[in-house]
Amino acid sequence: MSGRFLRALRFPATYHPAVVPLLLVAAGALALVLGVVTLRSLGPGVRIGRLLATVPQVPLEDAVRLAEAGERRYVAVHGRLDAEDPFLDAADRPLVYRRTRIEVREGRRWRRVEESLEQVPFELRDGPHAIGVETAGLGDGLVVIPRESAGRVRDLADRAPEGLDPDAAARARIDQVSSVEHATVLGWPALDASGRAAMTAGQGRPLVLSVLEPDEAMRVLAGGDRLRPRLAAGLLAAGLALGALGLAWAVGASIGVAGAAAADPASVAPASAASASALVPVGTAAPAAPSGPAPSGLAGDTRSSGEGPGLVGAPGLAIGLVVVIGLGAVGGTLAYVRLTGGPRRP
Repeated sequence: MSGRFLRALRFPATYHPAVVPLLLVAAGALALVLGVVTLRSLGPGVRIGRLLATVPQVPLEDAVRLAEAGERRYVAVHGRLDAEDPFLDAADRPLVYRRTRIEVREGRRWRRVEESLEQVPFELRDGPHAIGVETAGLGDGLVVIPRESAGRVRDLADRAPEGLDPDAAARARIDQVSSVEHATVLGWPALDASGRAAMTAGQGRPLVLSVLEPDEAMRVLAGGDRLRPRLAAGLLAAGLALGALGLAWAVGASIGVAGAAAADPASVAPASAASASALVPVGTAAPAAPSGPAPSGLAGDTRSSGEGPGLVGAPGLAIGLVVVIGLGAVGGTLAYVRLTGGPRRP
């Protein structure tokens, strides 16, 4: 019984050349999906990190010129932070922006229960040129090293919301920016209400302010997790490589079959017969070939009279491969758009 079952599971000696590229494309699509899911698990920091890595940086003077000309471009500028009237923190550092958030842990997530903001007007300066920063659109786009203190809800005293478990975990996070730091700001250069050039959010893209070097900013945005970003990058790279390999394999196989058919059309029939005989179940007698000469015009040659031109190979599998590649491209594009926050206008 077991021997007959194992014999029934034997793969055929031959297989259609479109099977391998189809499997490669399917594996690539799966790797891309897993890579996108892994990136999404890192939260909104993924989008901020992508913008920091890809948005072109322009001189601050050019950003001011764009604002004055009314040209809408999402750009990055770099310079020194400056303010006329900064405020001091507990360590006597001159600050231009400080945001304090109190969060309480509920299950696996942190819920924000309080947020306070202290700020003064500030700008980004590079030599004689300066551009303001509209902090109203600065949400998750602030990239600094956070200062955190952890405890319990009961430690919040009068600031603790009603109805929460006093033993639940709580934390306070402070994000602050000093006027002695250099920063990179991403946004839309535009004129504010007073007619001065300023970096703003808009058209679906956030205002981003980072006071960190690129590598350090990526670590902060990933929450200190180094495994998931590398895993996501590996999955995305493997998905693209497998998809490209599958497509190249399919094109090469199609060209090879077409060339062989053009050189010797009669050689296609024996291969098809071998494939058909290999698919006959074990223990089943193959149908006997009819004896005697074949009827006129039906000898299997596609050039015979009475027959139209035949199709080489299995067009159904080839069409299915093209459909799978197309669906994978569409799915990857939609996932990329969702991941980066939606379509953009130039």
